[in-house]
Amino acid sequence: MESYLINDTAKLSNEAIIDELMQHYGEDVLKLVMQYVHNNAVAEDLTQEIFVKCYKALPSFQYGSSLKTWLWRIAINHSKDYLKSWYAKNVEAKDDEVFMQVESGTSVEQEVIQQQEDDNLVKAVMTLPVKYREVIYLCYYEDQTMKEMAEILQISENTVKTRLRKGKQLLKKHLEREENG
Repeated sequence: MESYLINDTAKLSNEAIIDELMQHYGEDVLKLVMQYVHNNAVAEDLTQEIFVKCYKALPSFQYGSSLKTWLWRIAINHSKDYLKSWYAKNVEAKDDEVFMQVESGTSVEQEVIQQQEDDNLVKAVMTLPVKYREVIYLCYYEDQTMKEMAEILQISENTVKTRLRKGKQLLKKHLEREENG
């Protein structure tokens, strides 16, 4: 899917391409959006809007990057636009779902401890400024390379490295403060 060439996509309709994008990357886009909005219901709505945007923009796709990179760029920009909107600043959406899922195959006690640790880590990541949070998310949750992150975020690889290093330092300080007091 990611290695679509012009010839590959020429054989498929826009509907088929969007359908495959949604099947392959729907959950990943949802998780990415969740990193920005911190609310599952809002993230689901924005994810739908992102795929509608992709569908409408597909005829103008330039093939200068992979479809996945293009989709991630749209998702990030749409999420940032939402955060700047009046709605995001003035309306509070309620959502009680747990962001991280507990892995199965462990004892209940281990699951509870792991869930608490995961929740603490997610909360700590969410306290980071967006520019650090997005590189940490792309690196550790999406396993993106430095080059891919630079392309998605439209910044240099050195900036990605700097933000990742600074983000990890801020995260470490936050977790140490939580642990000590």
